[in-house]
Amino acid sequence: MLDIKFVRENPEIVKENMKKKFQFNKLDLVDEVIELDKEKRSLQQKADVLRANRNKISKEIGSLMSQGKKEEAEIKKQKITADAQILEEMKNKEKDLEDKVLNIMLTIPNIIDPSVPIGKDDSENVEVKKYGEPIVPDFEIPYHTEIMEKFQGIDLESARKVAGNGFYYLMGDIARLHSAIITYARDFMIQRGFTYCVPPFMIRSNVVTGVMSFSEMDAMMYKIEGEDLYLIGTSEHSMIGKFIDTIIPEEKLPQTLTSYSPCFRKEKGAHGLEERGVYRIHQFEKQEMIVVCNPEDSSFWFDKLWQNTVDLFCSLDIPVRTIECCSGDLADLKVKSYDVEAWSPRQQKYFEVGSCSNLGDAQARRLKIRVVGKNGKYYAHTLNNTVVAPPRMLIAFLENNLNKDGSVSIPEQLKPYMGGMTEIK
Repeated sequence: MLDIKFVRENPEIVKENMKKKFQFNKLDLVDEVIELDKEKRSLQQKADVLRANRNKISKEIGSLMSQGKKEEAEIKKQKITADAQILEEMKNKEKDLEDKVLNIMLTIPNIIDPSVPIGKDDSENVEVKKYGEPIVPDFEIPYHTEIMEKFQGIDLESARKVAGNGFYYLMGDIARLHSAIITYARDFMIQRGFTYCVPPFMIRSNVVTGVMSFSEMDAMMYKIEGEDLYLIGTSEHSMIGKFIDTIIPEEKLPQTLTSYSPCFRKEKGAHGLEERGVYRIHQFEKQEMIVVCNPEDSSFWFDKLWQNTVDLFCSLDIPVRTIECCSGDLADLKVKSYDVEAWSPRQQKYFEVGSCSNLGDAQARRLKIRVVGKNGKYYAHTLNNTVVAPPRMLIAFLENNLNKDGSVSIPEQLKPYMGGMTEIK
């Protein structure tokens, strides 16, 4: 969320940013919120004058009473009573204006980084760099669920009976592989200096609106009926929420955390052939990384975060590439974002396995995450990135490590987490 003062002083910059994001339907909101804010501030000034006058009259009443001038004091009291009623009406109107301003401000997108490519949607995202050599083997690679089924490693039919579409049972060596990848990712991030954390898997509505836009919330979140609680779609939500309404001493930054959690998502998007199986599901597990830092350091940490994911996949011999999200593909809170995509030998193309985002001070402003230092208080910057989400990672892993005889090789780094196994047969 932007600072209303910034919007007041830079309306054309805010509008131009909306145009870059192709949100032309929001342009009128800038002028509307400036007018509402002007009315609110005018009302506040009038209320302040009225309060000051009331305090003055109260002192006069005390003086009149001490002089025995009760009738004059009574007239003054009536004036205070009338002013109190006016102030109450002003207070209600001020609250109404404040809510209207906030609701609009929550929909105005963050100012994107100047380096972000301009484009309407994800079809105009830009490839940054490839890592590893994409290989297409000389044998046919089955669909990922077929590979798992050959190892008796997945049961979709039972999951449908128990929970419906979008769920699965992982079994045997495939389930073990899933857990091994999560545990390896955890240790990988700990070795890079991140503090491991297991957060709450449910969060309150004020945290939800603090970490994401309304459109994202509607598309992703499951609400607990009768409770002010939502199931998390990613542990980033509760990890950033950990710092809600806090003032962090400057010397304690950056905060670098890596978190494990199950994730729950509605997944209202497309469900074509390539998004079946375990690609687009309602429940999965994920290792995440988040950073809370000084504004001047957020660009540095952005590059560190996406590089961590690239390095992890490369350590398991899975080719990846980085994609920069264009302006129209950025969620409203994001300043800049990279997707990490893994190579699919079966499809002979890359597919998304993680996303790295710099949100500037948008989440910090909503959640009141402040820093105190030698120059006073200011809002922190927050960033997040997927370390690994095994359902999609399993697809990339199985396809890239499948052998002609149907076995799956276990890379050196993962062998200790698989009990020394060299392959799954």
